[in-house]
This record gives sequence, C-alpha cells and structure tokens, in this order.
Amino acid sequence: MTDPEDFTKIESIFVRHRNCLLVRGQFIDIYTDHYLHLAEQKLRYPEELDQMLKDALAMLTLHLTARPWAETIAWTANLRAPRINLFVTGSSDDAYVTGRIFTEDIREPDRNFFYSQTTVPESREPRTSTMEVEGKDPVAWISQFYTQSEQRPARAFRLPDENFVLIAAQPDADLEWLAGLTEEDVAKITETEETNLLETRPFRFHCGCTVEKILPILGSWREKPDELFGDADSITIQCPRCAASYVVTRDMI
Repeated sequence: MTDPEDFTKIESIFVRHRNCLLVRGQFIDIYTDHYLHLAEQKLRYPEELDQMLKDALAMLTLHLTARPWAETIAWTANLRAPRINLFVTGSSDDAYVTGRIFTEDIREPDRNFFYSQTTVPESREPRTSTMEVEGKDPVAWISQFYTQSEQRPARAFRLPDENFVLIAAQPDADLEWLAGLTEEDVAKITETEETNLLETRPFRFHCGCTVEKILPILGSWREKPDELFGDADSITIQCPRCAASYVVTRDMI
C-alpha cells in the first residue's frame, strides 16, 4: 500500500465575492518522482523539454482537481519547434499523473496543436477537443484551453518553490479582477480575499505500466513475429505513457 505521505495534496479553494475557483499545489514531490523514474529508466530530456513536461504535469494536475472526480484526461501537444509530441495523462480517482516526450518520427505540423481527451466511466466514447496554441509554455496554454474548451476564462501562475496556481471563473465571476491578477496577488490571495477550502485531492507521479499491460499493443504481430523481431530473440519496447522500457521475447507474443 502506498504511504499517504507520498502523495501531493492539491487544494481546491473558492474565492468568495470574486466567484472564482482557485486550485493550487506544490509539485516538489511529483517532480522528484519524475526524476527518479527518469533515472531508473536511464532517460534524460534536454533541459527545455524537461521543463515543458514538468509544467504540463502541473497544469494537468490542477485541471484534474478543477474537474469532476471520475475523469481520466490526456493531453498531447504536437509542436513545430521544438519538433516534439508532449504527452501527459492523469486521473483523480486513481490519484496519478504521468507523461513523456516523443522526439523521434514526429510529424511536423504547420502550427502548434493541442489535443485533449477526457474519458468518464459511464461513457463509451471519450470527449475530445483540438485547438491551436501559441508558443511553447504549457502554463500559458491554460488560458487558451479554458477559453476554447471549457468555455470560461482561467489563468495559471508559476510561483516560487515549484508552486503552481490555476484560477478559473465561475458563474458571475469578477472577470476584471481575474484579468488583473499578478503573481504577487496570487501568492497572498488567501490573505487578501475571503476564501473557503472546498476539498483536497492527492496525486503522485505514477504510471502503473507492466510488460503484461504493454503486450496487447503487439497483438497484431502474433502471426508474423519475424517481421517484428527480425533475427533477434527479443526486442525492447517503451510504454507510450511514461517511456518505461520492457524487454519482450518471442515466446511472450
């Protein structure tokens, strides 16, 4: 059983008289587990890409907390420069976020595209949305995402010591106040505004992948193993969610 202290607590706070939802958390523990995962898998991303992935993990975690519990959400950003696919996914119910960066065999788009997929247990088909985003800062993408996909204004802030905040408008929100917020305002918002803590949700960096879960991806190769393995007795495949590597032998297919 996982120790509750291993989870990062994300707070959901209602800002009264402003009618806005504030979601915040410190991501040191999630980032530490991210780096432990990279070290275990002998992976290393360039600094710029690593920062983008960490920011995207933080933004998704805050967004998951602002959404209903029973949702699994995946985001993919297909970028021109750097030419990468940035992928993050997570679930409040299962209390995890994970992600990776794809750098090889990436289709070069004519613009930067952001794809969101939301899955709920009672629905057989996921809800998807696509939008064009500007720049390469996942924190800045949030305002664009909320305006287009959530149909309400929101802003995200990167504060010192790996603290991040998402503030989203609710019905009858004070939009002028929201638009005028600075990082300094957000850092002391619980001191200057009347707020109510609504809930906290736990999260950790975790994928849960195993070789048994990865094998079904190779099901179509069962009748033609030579095309998959060539002259080798085994191949190495990566988890599409977290880039963990697994050795697969012929007799496992």
